[in-house]
Amino acid sequence: MSDAIVQRLMSLHPRIITLGLERIDRLLKALGSPEKKLPPLIHVAGTNGKGSLVAYLRAMAEAAGYRVHVYTSPHLVHFNERIRIAGRLIGDSELDELLTECEEANGDTPISFFDITTALAFLAFSRVPAELGIIEVGMGGRYDSTNVIEPALSAITPIGYDHTGFLGDKLEGIAGEKAGIIKRAVPAVIGRQREVSAAVIAAEAAKLGAPLFRMGREWQLTPTAAGFRYDSDLMSLDLPAPALAGAHQLDNAATAVACIERLRAARFAIDEKAIRTGLRSVEWPARLQQLTRGPLVEALPPGSELWLDGGHNEDCGLALARMASDWAKEPAPLPLYLVFAMQTTKDASGFLRPLSHYAVAARAVPFPEGHAAYTPVEACAKAAEVGLDCVPVNDIGAALEDLLATQPAPMRILICGSLYLAGAVLARNG
Repeated sequence: MSDAIVQRLMSLHPRIITLGLERIDRLLKALGSPEKKLPPLIHVAGTNGKGSLVAYLRAMAEAAGYRVHVYTSPHLVHFNERIRIAGRLIGDSELDELLTECEEANGDTPISFFDITTALAFLAFSRVPAELGIIEVGMGGRYDSTNVIEPALSAITPIGYDHTGFLGDKLEGIAGEKAGIIKRAVPAVIGRQREVSAAVIAAEAAKLGAPLFRMGREWQLTPTAAGFRYDSDLMSLDLPAPALAGAHQLDNAATAVACIERLRAARFAIDEKAIRTGLRSVEWPARLQQLTRGPLVEALPPGSELWLDGGHNEDCGLALARMASDWAKEPAPLPLYLVFAMQTTKDASGFLRPLSHYAVAARAVPFPEGHAAYTPVEACAKAAEVGLDCVPVNDIGAALEDLLATQPAPMRILICGSLYLAGAVLARNG
């Protein structure tokens, strides 16, 4: 049923992107201002790592016994994934009823897909008790639909180049949009940043009197053989490696610990045991996820591996390349092959360039319908620009079949380039 709801949303409220808060402000007022009836909120912005940070925070808070509302985007397989109410995904009947209520309140006034779904989420959260809410920005920050809330804590993950058609192609401007979630006198936890982004964030925080808690300044991350060490003036913890794969996940996990430290200052009882439990139990699909079962995995020769990641910009390519570098150091490394698809709004060459040093070859597949994307032939041309041998194919199944027919086994295959592609893979793999 959720697929039918998505079709209804898309037909009535197209996925147009026009930044601004006027539409959602009006709708929320018509709904009785549910955004003002929520528990303490953490508002998360940034370019990379937002979803992972949300996942860590939820896992740690729930391990401490708290009920947590969560709003994220996009979804991978089912729309319900975007809205988690006090620990459970929203049900189809709830979605249907809440959407009807939002549409009746909105009337015939134009409203976007993300505006109405954000209002729907806030309405759902306002009716179920919880002790904490975690709200992920959709795009940007300052004019994002979620930026109508008054959070107890803001968090900004690493900022890079993405959505440049809407946020501009200068890092200063992109950082300014992301820093727009900072609120007057509200603490803000800041993950690893380039110097220019850090300066923009610091200036915005200074204007608003918002205390900053920055990686490398107010808190430190040190990788260890067993995981990582977190240090601040108030807390020092030796912690295990997180369940999510990749060296970049240490940054995301440590940023979550910094957020937990701020919550503890606000009298949330999240102890070291809950932090450790959250690190070990965290789940976040399509972020360097090894697929271990399903028809796609079963089609591979014994000893092969299938990995999935939704990253789609240059920083994500660098993070994946760091993992590929670790794979290459294994005693008997498996040859690495890429299967990818990308939107035309993304820098495909920038994403593929770091990976081209480790991948033997690539297969380009069509992008899921409904998005402006490179055709497989065009995607292969982008791969050729960075010296990566690439063959266009008709779909994921054909890509795997072609690799198995033409390359020695066993092998390691990384499907990457888009969260939308990742969602299609998860749906196909069951």
